[in-house]
Amino acid sequence: MLTSVVIRTHFLFFFKAKRAWLVFSTLAGLSVSGSAIAQQNLTLVVNWHKTTLVSRSTPTLQVVVNPPLRPGQPLGKAAFNALKLLGANDVRFVPWLPYPRLGVAELKPPTDKKTFWDFNLIDPITTAFLNSTKGHPVVMNFSTMPAWLFKTPSPVTYPKDPNQPYWNYTQGTVLNDPSGKQLGDYYRRLASWYVDGGFVDEDGVRHNSGYHYKIAIWEVLNEVEAEHSTSPQDYTKRYDAIVAGIHKASPTTQFMGMALAFPGNDMDFIKYFLNPANHKPGIPINYISYHFYASPGPNQTLAQWPATFFAQAKGFLGTVGKIQAVREELSPKTKTDIDELGVILPTDNGPKDSIPPPHAYWNLAGSLFAYLYVELSKLKVDIVGESQLVGYPTQYPSVSMMDWTTNKPNARFWVLKLLKDNFHPGDHLVDTQVSGEGSDQVEVQAYHTRSGNKILLINKSASPIYIGIPNSKGASALSVDEKTGDNPARRIGIKDGAIKLNPFAVTVVSWRR
Repeated sequence: MLTSVVIRTHFLFFFKAKRAWLVFSTLAGLSVSGSAIAQQNLTLVVNWHKTTLVSRSTPTLQVVVNPPLRPGQPLGKAAFNALKLLGANDVRFVPWLPYPRLGVAELKPPTDKKTFWDFNLIDPITTAFLNSTKGHPVVMNFSTMPAWLFKTPSPVTYPKDPNQPYWNYTQGTVLNDPSGKQLGDYYRRLASWYVDGGFVDEDGVRHNSGYHYKIAIWEVLNEVEAEHSTSPQDYTKRYDAIVAGIHKASPTTQFMGMALAFPGNDMDFIKYFLNPANHKPGIPINYISYHFYASPGPNQTLAQWPATFFAQAKGFLGTVGKIQAVREELSPKTKTDIDELGVILPTDNGPKDSIPPPHAYWNLAGSLFAYLYVELSKLKVDIVGESQLVGYPTQYPSVSMMDWTTNKPNARFWVLKLLKDNFHPGDHLVDTQVSGEGSDQVEVQAYHTRSGNKILLINKSASPIYIGIPNSKGASALSVDEKTGDNPARRIGIKDGAIKLNPFAVTVVSWRR
């Protein structure tokens, strides 16, 4: 319990070259049972008249196909309801390799007499996703290629149970058809099923779906260094073949490439792919994509996680800067989607992953994403995607944005919604400075937005922090913090011109126009 709170405030006004600066400094001393737990002397300076950057960044997420998303599953129903509530643009949809029957539409090679196209298990999840994101552009990525497209010593098998994970489906490194036409035709028919009402199969038989969805972006494959051990040359050829195939079915779709898991190790790959000379004529490179997950050491505790997460994130931001420079040099019209951002705990997919992490972890992971959103905006990243909507024991539970025990969105989801509801491409980031002891524990950015001035405040620490809010009269604040739990952002007060940021809080202060 707080036994004393002392706040002293100072206002300084001055004008310089038609610019108004407002400096508000706050000293706050806190004590619990007589011992100090936090003492901050933070000064926030916002120059509302100085734009430093116009944002091009869209905050969003990815949806990975897992059995809980199948029809009749309570977690899946809740997840798609949450997705619809979110209303985000550029959500990434990824049926992926551990569930071949949920992501590969032709699991057996065609013969002269029969083909084996089957969408019965794929459609319910895919259409639920597309209906939940109706009215918003999406990023589709059927990342797993049929195994029979590749040379293998024997036919690749897979479980009959669609819910059983199988990590060895992707085998072989050499395509049976080195021209890539067979690969491109598979993806052309797959896309046609969803955008063009159906397709004609390899034997000339028409298959009708009745679907006419719009697919804004198609991302080609995923984490290519692990997918059939492809080289930059092999991947680029496959990208070209898949893009050419899908483009025939959906001429307005744009395309995204690479989806690298460890981009810092793949600069040669990135340079090769971004060089238009390495692609067939007419093949677009609309977007590149790659990923980042923070991960603590196996013996680290929650007390050590914040320093580890944010240090790793800072290193990743250095990598992003280098990639952006390469992109600007080789293919400046290409945009960037960092479409997997999150934390993977060492316990994931192991014997202890059914034990939920400490509740504060979800707020910490949310504050990390908010921090990355701000910093990636400064690096002119176009799409900033949180990973992932549904995880659960055996399938990366620490990355989940849904609580698999309660079927409610957790703090990571509500942080994303807070960002999505308040910040958009076209917002102006304005000059924002925070100084004083403990200033390295907060990330603060002020914005001119379409609905008024806003300040995004992020507490990166496990201690509460008080910070002054310039010209706080008429301001309101929403926060996702330790008190919100699995609930939406709560309204918090601004008292005597200061705001309290609870541990790992993500807070938006707003002034309406």
